[in-house]
Amino acid sequence: MRTRDVTTAVATASASVVLLAGCGGGSGDGSDPFEGQSADSVAAKAVEATREAKSMHVKGDTRQENGSTVTIDVSVDRAKNCQGTIGAGDTEAEVRYTDSTLYLRGDRRYWENALKQQPDEAREMVPKLSDKWVRMPGNDATTAGVCDKQGFVAAMDQDKSQRQGMERGETSQVDGKEALKLTKEGDGGETLAMYVATEGEPYILRTTTEGGRNPGSVTFSDYGEPVNPEQPPAGETVDLKGLGAQNS
Repeated sequence: MRTRDVTTAVATASASVVLLAGCGGGSGDGSDPFEGQSADSVAAKAVEATREAKSMHVKGDTRQENGSTVTIDVSVDRAKNCQGTIGAGDTEAEVRYTDSTLYLRGDRRYWENALKQQPDEAREMVPKLSDKWVRMPGNDATTAGVCDKQGFVAAMDQDKSQRQGMERGETSQVDGKEALKLTKEGDGGETLAMYVATEGEPYILRTTTEGGRNPGSVTFSDYGEPVNPEQPPAGETVDLKGLGAQNS
C-alpha cells in the first residue's frame, strides 16, 4: 500500500494541534504597561515578537467540534527542531523533529485511533507501528505542520481581524510572569483572550477561548531556550516508506 493513508492519519490525529494556536488571574500593582498604546497595537506587537522568537514551549488543549480534545506539549524552534508529545482524544504520542526528519512514537491504542478511518490495509500496519519511532520525511505536506513554530504563529495571525477591536484588561500572572490581558468577543459567542508579557519582549504568554465551538487554552513559555532533540536509536525506528513498500 502507499504510505499516504498513514501520513494522512498522522496529520488528522496530530497536525490538528495547529487549532491550538487559534485560541485566541489576580490584579496587578496598578502600573500601566504599554502606556498610551491601544489593545490592538499591543496584540500586533505580541504576535510579531512571538514570531521573531528563536524558540518556545507550547502547551495546551482545545476541544474539537466532535467533542474530542487535541493536546500539545512541545518545545520547538524556528528550524523546526522539536520534541514533546501530541494527543488526540485519550491517546498520546511522542514527537521529535531533527535532521529534516519527523519521528512519531505511539502505542497500539494511538495508532488504532489514528487509523480508524483509514482502509483495512492501513489498519493492518498497527502492529508494525506500535511503540516504534515511525520515521517520516519532514517535508511531507501532510506532516509538515506538526513541528512548525512559525506555522503555529501564522495560524494564530491568519485572520488579523481576530485581533482587531480588542480591549485592555487587568494585569495578571502567567506562570509567575506579569501579563496584560487583552480580550475580544468572537463571532461565535466565544470570549478570546491574549496575555502579553509586560516585561522584556512582549511575548504572548497564553491564549484562551472560552465558550464557542473550540474552547481551549495554550501557554507559551521558555522563549529562546535551546531545542536539541536526540535522533532515536536505529533499532527503535521504522521507515514509513519501507513499510509501505512491504504492504504494496
